[in-house]
Amino acid sequence: MAKRLTLLVLASALFIGSVAVVVAKPDTGNLLALSEIKREELPPIGGTVTPSTDPVDPLAQIPAPEPIKPVVDPNMIGPMPEDPGPDVAPDQTDESVTPEGDPNDPARPHLAPTDPIPPVEYDLSKLPEAVRATHDKIVEAAKSGKPENLRLLIGRGPDVTELSLGESADDPMKFLLSLSGDEGGQEILAILLEIMESGYVHLDIGTPQELYVWPYFFAVPLDKLDEKQRVELFKIVTSGDVDDMKSFGSYIFYRAGISPDGKWRFFLAGE
Repeated sequence: MAKRLTLLVLASALFIGSVAVVVAKPDTGNLLALSEIKREELPPIGGTVTPSTDPVDPLAQIPAPEPIKPVVDPNMIGPMPEDPGPDVAPDQTDESVTPEGDPNDPARPHLAPTDPIPPVEYDLSKLPEAVRATHDKIVEAAKSGKPENLRLLIGRGPDVTELSLGESADDPMKFLLSLSGDEGGQEILAILLEIMESGYVHLDIGTPQELYVWPYFFAVPLDKLDEKQRVELFKIVTSGDVDDMKSFGSYIFYRAGISPDGKWRFFLAGE
């Protein structure tokens, strides 16, 4: 009995030792570390998977962001300015262009820069009889030194001589005296005399606007005057006045006009 028990103990010890050897020396030739196992080679739970041979672009798997929509405050929206286009230039004013004036007002310079310069006349015998008679009466009244002598020539009503641009005076003689720098009105008479003794031009021949105008500077560009004509101009105005007129584009001092029927149409200054 004791001998059989000994044999059993020995047999148990040998069995346990063989198991220990197997556990202590596992076969490591086919074992892999976790870092060496590719994620796509891991089999899913309950099955197997075939590795993919197609290359994977990691950026292609990132979804593109949605376009950003601007936030617009409707209270801040105003009318959009119109596009003037590429050929529209800013508004510019060319002071060198001669103004055309009002063609319906014979007292205003309205000659285009392309119009031919009318001939300058000094010979009063070339005037029609009615024009010559009115001219001589104006000169005689101016030389008298008495403005009242112009009353009949200026007239009244619709045929009154135009003494101011854009307005009519209730009392033309009173208005004429107000234009003079002195109380008696002799200064304005002197200006009138100087105007009527200068050269003249015949304008708009054969039209309802036909006129004889003194001085001829009314229809001759100031930059076209010769030396003699410039002397005649300075008898009427100063060099400072001429500079101002050049910036405007024409002669704008006192001028007088008589129609072919002898009507004294205007005597005034201004633009």
